[in-house]
Amino acid sequence: MARPKNSRLWFLLLSLICSLLNTHSTAAASEDDGRKAINTHLSLEYIVYMGAKPAGDFSASASHTNMLQQVFGSSRASTSLVRSYKKSFNGFVAKLTEEEMQQMKGMDGVVSIFPNEKKQLHTTRSWDFVGFPQQVKRTSFESDIIIGMLDTGIWPESDSFDDEGFGPPPRKWKGTCHGFSNFTCNNKIIGAKYYRSDGEFGREDLRSPRDSLGHGTHTASTAAGGLVSMASLMGFGLGTARGGVPSARIAVYKICWSDGCHGADVLAAFDDAIADGVDIISISAGSSTPSNYFEDPIAIGAFHAMKNGILTSTSAGNEGPRFISITNFSPWSLSVAASTIDRKFFTKVKLGDSKVYKGFSINTFELNDMYPLIYGGDAPNTRGGFRGNTSRFCKIKSLNPNLVKGKIVFCDGKGGGKAAFLAGAIGTLMVDKLPKGFSSSFPLPASRLSVGDGRRIAHYINSTSDPTASILKSIEVNDTLAPYVPPFSSRGPNPITHDLLKPDLTSPGVHIVAAWSPISPISDVKGDNRVAQYNIITGTSMACPHATGAAAYIKSFHPTWSPAAIKSALMTTATPMSAKKNPQVEFAYGAGNIDPVKAVHPGLVYDANEIDFVNFLCGQGYTAKALRQVTGDHSVCSKATNGTVWNLNYPSFALSTFNKESIVGTFNRSVTNVGLAVSTYKATIIGAPKGLKIKVKPNILSFTSIGQKQSFVLKVEGRIVEDIVSTSLVWDNGVHQVRSPIVVYGVE
Repeated sequence: MARPKNSRLWFLLLSLICSLLNTHSTAAASEDDGRKAINTHLSLEYIVYMGAKPAGDFSASASHTNMLQQVFGSSRASTSLVRSYKKSFNGFVAKLTEEEMQQMKGMDGVVSIFPNEKKQLHTTRSWDFVGFPQQVKRTSFESDIIIGMLDTGIWPESDSFDDEGFGPPPRKWKGTCHGFSNFTCNNKIIGAKYYRSDGEFGREDLRSPRDSLGHGTHTASTAAGGLVSMASLMGFGLGTARGGVPSARIAVYKICWSDGCHGADVLAAFDDAIADGVDIISISAGSSTPSNYFEDPIAIGAFHAMKNGILTSTSAGNEGPRFISITNFSPWSLSVAASTIDRKFFTKVKLGDSKVYKGFSINTFELNDMYPLIYGGDAPNTRGGFRGNTSRFCKIKSLNPNLVKGKIVFCDGKGGGKAAFLAGAIGTLMVDKLPKGFSSSFPLPASRLSVGDGRRIAHYINSTSDPTASILKSIEVNDTLAPYVPPFSSRGPNPITHDLLKPDLTSPGVHIVAAWSPISPISDVKGDNRVAQYNIITGTSMACPHATGAAAYIKSFHPTWSPAAIKSALMTTATPMSAKKNPQVEFAYGAGNIDPVKAVHPGLVYDANEIDFVNFLCGQGYTAKALRQVTGDHSVCSKATNGTVWNLNYPSFALSTFNKESIVGTFNRSVTNVGLAVSTYKATIIGAPKGLKIKVKPNILSFTSIGQKQSFVLKVEGRIVEDIVSTSLVWDNGVHQVRSPIVVYGVE
């Protein structure tokens, strides 16, 4: 177990505060200079993606500068070039006007050009909940596994990253740890870099791989943190914090800052991580809107990672429960939705009439008395131009500090925590019209209440001249309905390729306890001065590193398996989830909830390599010329290689039908034996939906050796009577049950 480092921690905190104060003026000057440059050139940053890295000697910066010179001459070429990608693929970032961007689009070698847009950041009991106990069987090769974390950085002094007992980094490691006065790597964190192509840092941003936001520290410790006993958020979630692969190494690539994550930096991190020799890449970030495969930095980076034998684990997004809200959905990456664990938090509210109501939050504060209760609509900041019709929702600056100071504010909206805190309130009650499925922390005592309880509290306020209330400390209870997919988790179907099921699977992403940056506010609100080394947060950002850890665990047993084989193992062994609890069925949970122990021995895998994905892309309409740029070989799109999505060797099946018309879909698949050398599997369709006939030929597959492949055809025909219907194909040999979801749905 890691040793306490409290004295070091506080010394470091003081040093960082001084460092932040000293860098404020230079950061502001850098921001001003950056804005002036952009305004002068009337240009934006664009990513010019050029596919695979050319063979032989290649000077990326010279080549890219030459291309820019062809567009606007030599005078601006060097100053417009922001960054070149040259280690794992070819491309660059440049400042271009709209006209210049259009001109570059037609140049030889250019696959795509798209704006350098920002991406947004999308465990104690969580591993045990998915049947992955601390005493699980492990291999010595686990310490050779390197996980590349693309996130907000890391807090290296956390007990979760103690390197006691670790030997030197694996010989395959080619990365570096940038030398900084406030950051040091060790034999657990073996590499660290940071990226900010535009050079514009926020006031709270630390110009090093150190994490000032907490998010990256949380995800890294979830994937690969060491064992730390008695970890909790001020007593909540108390237990042993650990990652999925505690002996694995971590390589940190800081791409996200206080204002988000730029696409140019995402690609730069992929470029380095692939060349550095990582085994798994984890990225808990994404766009708010979907993009084509080669106009999305994460999909591009994941493709080149796949080419190099590296699986990329991505978060599905937090834009649910809308259909088609998923934004990380490329077939060569793992798309992870969030599921709940058997833990939830309630916060009770006691009124002056002695009635008690139960709401949701993680409230570490204790109010030991009753306080005046005021309705936000009765406390508008009129000097700031607000009226009661705005202040009732407790929007930022809408509340009058003189009226709410020292009181509990009752708000008609869910976002009142920050506004009430900044206005000097002692607490806040918020009415939430939409179910969230989770509790979160606020910078002051708070509780999120149902609409019904909100009406009753409003009636109480109006029925007495002196309303009072108190907000109790939260209580932790067992969630007997778990696992289910919470509303926030982004849903499918795949917005680009409708007949490719996404998300792939779910893993724990609600109320996850993991390491935290002690200089980051627990509630993510500046002024919240509570300090914690572990925090409880929620999101598909938390689900992604669980899947990352599970993938790394499989890799430690099967170091030669391809990214597709590892993904297949996770999907076909996932625990089925309840359609009754999740009405959007597989578009919410994919193949189901991860089961890392079963995934090590899946029996069969649906394997795929670069050629399979190139054939898929041919079928998606990409030209041979574009694909040759991407792959760097002589790829050709022809009738023989023009593969439909139904022929991609994927571990799930999806079929869309226009307005529920009669449909026929034929899927060609092959499976590779990775279980018993001599074995026979029989196909079973579990619960075929009404109106559909599903046949598998052949329905029996016999194997005589490990590594042997067998092919089959699955045919779906008929008409669906509901908007979405689903079933499963299971290959069973009496030892292994290899399950794949089948989804048929109507589109308009």
